[in-house]
Amino acid sequence: MSDQLAPTFANLHLLGILAQTRSFTQAARRLGVSKASVSARISDLEREIGVPLVRRTTRSVVLTEAGAQLVADMDAPFARIAQSVADIKDLAGSARGLVRVTVPVALGRQTIAPMLGSFIRGYPDIRLEIELTDRFVNLAQEGFDLAIRHTQALPDTYVALSLCETRSMLVASPRYLQEHGTPAHPSNLATRPCLLYLRDGYAMNWTLEKRKAGVKGAERANIPVTGPLKANNSEVLREAALDGLGIALLPDFTALHDVQAGRLACVLPEWRPVGFFGENLYAVRPWTARTPRAVQCFVDHLRAEFAKRQQDLNN
Repeated sequence: MSDQLAPTFANLHLLGILAQTRSFTQAARRLGVSKASVSARISDLEREIGVPLVRRTTRSVVLTEAGAQLVADMDAPFARIAQSVADIKDLAGSARGLVRVTVPVALGRQTIAPMLGSFIRGYPDIRLEIELTDRFVNLAQEGFDLAIRHTQALPDTYVALSLCETRSMLVASPRYLQEHGTPAHPSNLATRPCLLYLRDGYAMNWTLEKRKAGVKGAERANIPVTGPLKANNSEVLREAALDGLGIALLPDFTALHDVQAGRLACVLPEWRPVGFFGENLYAVRPWTARTPRAVQCFVDHLRAEFAKRQQDLNN
């Protein structure tokens, strides 16, 4: 490659990042440069090629037909170069580099955060960026290596690496159960105040299953529920349950310690909530033929920590 082409290739890579983010601000953040630099480099590329490559609006950036064609033609070569560089780095010695991770707020605070110290001490050449958010993040567009999530299904462009089994729990405070009585059947939930996880696209129904020994299949109940509080954070719902405001459907990592301490009690323990939080916790990453070594080290560490945590809970 001649020295004259080096800036062109760098600017073509920038155009690809701009196509993913559709934002000068986001592209600048991904590359660690200023927004003004991104705009100036795209203008340089347009002058060099002789045609407009992007259409700028007040809200977003859209590629022209010529810009989209350039990105499509360069996407595979750049991906191969990035993979080759990552592979060589992995062969060069100890695991190193930046791993960007997105984690739900409650899971991150309660479970993932205590696992970070031992990883950082064990891998001093790996840097972590952990973003706590309950929104579903587009990993490739926003430059994340991993998402830690409960999930039922994934697009073909993602890989799910199982971390541990998990389960959902119906819980309430002992005070609440003394005042309102303990439900004997899922149908009783329809007339009790419930604490609801706020999630787009989900009807406010809870589905529970009861398996009987020697009977194939399971009895299933799908119950519409209402209550005084909806929130998109399981910590908020746990606090409301502890305060006696209703029955909450929570993931085990949020509820289990309070159940073991007697601050919360399991409701309908012979019934299993299904179809809401999922039954496995995954590290989700964009598909590549090979997992970057630093990412794999972090996943392996989480798996070991979750296994240790489960052993502690069983003892």
